Order: sequence, then structure tokens, then C-alpha cells
Amino acid sequence: MKQVSYICHNLIYEMLMADLHNIKIPLVGRNYEYNRMRKFLETSSSELLAVVGRRRVGKTFLIKRVYENEIAFHITGIQDVSRKMQLDNFIYSRNNFFPKSLHFAKPTTWFEAFVQLKELLGKTAKKKRVIFFDELPWLASGSKEFLKVFDNFWNSWAVDQNLVVVICGSSASWMITNIINNKGGLHNRVTQRIHLKPFTLLETEEFFLQQSIVMPRYSIIQVYMASGGIPFYLREVQKGDSAAQSIDRMYFGKQAALYGEFENLYRALFKNHQKHVEVIRALASKWRGLTRQELIEITSMKTGGGLSTILEELEVSDFIHSYLPYGKKERDKLFRLSDEYSLFFLKFIEPNKNQTGYWLKNFNMPTVKAWCGYSFESLCMKHIIGIKNGLGISGIFSREASFLKRKDNTTEGCQIDMLIDRADNAINICEMKFYDGLYTLDAEEVRSLQQKRNVFQKSTDTRKQLFITIITTQGLYENEHAYIADKHLNMNVLFYQQNNQA
Repeated sequence: MKQVSYICHNLIYEMLMADLHNIKIPLVGRNYEYNRMRKFLETSSSELLAVVGRRRVGKTFLIKRVYENEIAFHITGIQDVSRKMQLDNFIYSRNNFFPKSLHFAKPTTWFEAFVQLKELLGKTAKKKRVIFFDELPWLASGSKEFLKVFDNFWNSWAVDQNLVVVICGSSASWMITNIINNKGGLHNRVTQRIHLKPFTLLETEEFFLQQSIVMPRYSIIQVYMASGGIPFYLREVQKGDSAAQSIDRMYFGKQAALYGEFENLYRALFKNHQKHVEVIRALASKWRGLTRQELIEITSMKTGGGLSTILEELEVSDFIHSYLPYGKKERDKLFRLSDEYSLFFLKFIEPNKNQTGYWLKNFNMPTVKAWCGYSFESLCMKHIIGIKNGLGISGIFSREASFLKRKDNTTEGCQIDMLIDRADNAINICEMKFYDGLYTLDAEEVRSLQQKRNVFQKSTDTRKQLFITIITTQGLYENEHAYIADKHLNMNVLFYQQNNQA
């Protein structure tokens, strides 16, 4: 019965996606990917395109929209079913695209299935066609033969057939390990790769405007800090609702649109996902991030217990970010939770998810304000290109880092969450402040900023020019203490059009 429910779910999903496809929803925020993927139709050879990205980020929607008139065959894998059920799924897709195949025998192996597919596709066509394998990790999960047969399909036939073969899967780590870094017949066979990222703040704003939702940028940031720019989550925001109303309806109460999403998210992405969640929980407990050794101590994982693989998989899947603090060595690398949704879930949803109306009653609590401060810092780090543009240094090479100096007998301690170390012999010491109005500096904050600058200069012995840079949501109030800021920016710089990278 469980497998029957999966196949029914898959069929319903296909019909819903077909309906969405026919509605012609405009594509938002994917212009770079769209134009690049269309160009693959113009090359003189077949292309093997791997599209990776986390669950719910919009991979399937993008692929179907880009190749809406060229898809000759499409199959979507089903999670946690046997090879036989996957082959039944193939038969359904085969008959859907090729009605004349109804009289074909049912394939009992993937080799037979791919032989049938080659026969149905026929001879090389002048116009390039697209073959789309969605959720490839699930297609391959119940069979040891699948990858070898797919390897043979590409290398011995498809590569010469004027095709774009698109492979896609939410499990980015599986795609990287088994396809892009394949050591067998698929080694170096992927000709094109697209890593689909969550929306930026500007893309989120464009997405809302497409739905006729006019929302102030301060509110957009609030929604983003609870959703991480994932299109599937953002679609739950409704016209006429405040940010607090939207967040409450998305997550709190048994009728919430995304009730149970966290459990499904990691389970769908990772085998033995409990260990991945354990690492995520550990990182959520320390906002500055944790070293590998600190993670070992907190999680009780052994040094050789697969932690490196887990960290790599989480980073490839856009859940965490690793970085080297200023002046530190590789062993001091910090891992930081960068997925806004996961942090929001662990801090607020998990302990309160059955409480309808929780967020509307508590969004002004001190614990929420502390979370806002951290999340805004994380948001600034993700949108560093906009900050650099606002500072007028977008053309200057730079690297971003944090800095931590513990207090000792000779020097006071300090923590700087973001530095911009520039090639023009200057460093921006950035301070981020989330506030619902103009932010007002006081004498104590001026003393703290001066201390950070002095401790950093003394500890690093740098001769670079140091600039205190304050980034706020609504702007900085020009009082007698504002002089400490060499430059101050507001949230608008974060809504800067970023050039996507493959």
C-alpha cells in the first residue's frame, strides 16, 4: 500500500506540474540560468546537463519552463520505492510521451527500459530534443544497475543524437558524488552544470510583485529571514497579510502550510539524515559558527566518523557555509549555519509549532529580536556584492572574514562578525543592526566600535586603513555619536542585482 501511495502521489504531482506549466507563470529571478540553458540547444553536440540545488528551490519548474517545447521524454523518480516500482513509473512516463508504446512489453530491467527509450526516440533529429530525468537519485536508489545503464545510454548512444540530456536531483551531495565526480564511465561526461540557488532579496521582491503583493523591504527581509528565499515557501505569502501574519500561517499550528517540512526536508536529501540534523542543531547553538573540533565535541561524533562527508554534503546543499577567520589557519575554519529556514525552525517552530497564532503574539519578544540581529548579519554576508557596490568598491578585489580576539592580560577582547579586506590597502569593519526605524548610536556603542578597531589593529599589526562601516535596515540617525561611522548603508543595498555564477 505504501508503494501504491507513492505512485499515486507521483501521478498527482505530474498533473499539478502540468497545470502550472499550462498557466505560464512568468519566470522570476532566473534570467541568467534561463539564457544559459537555452544556448545549449544551439551547440553542435549533445549536452549532458546536471542541475543541482536543494529541495523546493524550483529546479523542475525552471527546466520545464526553459525546455517547454523541446522535451521529448520526462520521468520523475519516486522516493523510497523498489526497482520494480520505478520501472512501473517508467512505463507510465513512456506511454504518456509515446502512445504507440502501449503494445511494448513491460521492461524488467533498466537495460531493457533504456533500449525501449532509444527505439522510441528514433534516429537523430535536426532539431535538438531534451530528455529529462528528474530526481535521478531516487530513480537510481533501488537498483545497482541504473547508473551503469545510464552511463551506457549516454556514452554509446545519446552523445551522438543531438540531444540535451538533463539530470536533476534535490540531493545535491548525491549528484556531486555519483554524477559530477563519478569515477567510472560518467567521469568528466557532464558537459554543463547549473547550481540553482535560493532567491536573493531582489528576486524575492520581484516574486512578490508578480503575485501583486506590495510589501515594504523591511517586511520582505523579515519573511526572508524565516524562509531563506525558497520559492516553494514564499508562495505561501498572501496579498494583504503582514510579514508576521504570513510567517504565522506558514509555520504555526497543525493547519500550517509547511507543517512537518523540516523532517521531510533532510530525509529527502540525505541518507542517514539524522547525523546531518545533529550537525545542524549544533551549529544553530553557536551563531558565530563552530570549528570541526568543536563540532566533534558537541555532537560526540568520532574524528573519522564521516563528519567531513556530512559537512561537505551540507555545504554543497546550501545549508551551511565555511569560512576562515582573519589571520587563522585551515584548522581554525568555522562552519556556520546559513539556511535561514533551518535556524528559524529550531529556534521557534519546533518548540511552538502546534500553537496557532504563536508568531503574532510573540514576534516582539527579546528572543526574537536577538534572532533578528543574527539573521540580519547572515543576510548581509549573503548579499555582500550589494554591500560592496554601496561602498563603491565592487571593482576592487576583496575577501570577507570574521575576527575574534579573546581577552588576555595585555589586550581587551572583541568579536567582529564581518570584515571586508580590500586590495586597495583598506579594511571595512562592518557592524550590522536590525531595527524598525532609524538606528541611534549611543556613547557605549561608540566606545565598543573604537575598541574593536583598536584591538583589531593592535592584534593584527595591520597597516591598512580601517573604516568603521554600519549597515542598518532603515538608516542611521545623525546624532552626536554618528561620527564614528566612516560609512553607513541601509537595507536597500542588499536589494542589488547580483550576477549569478554557475
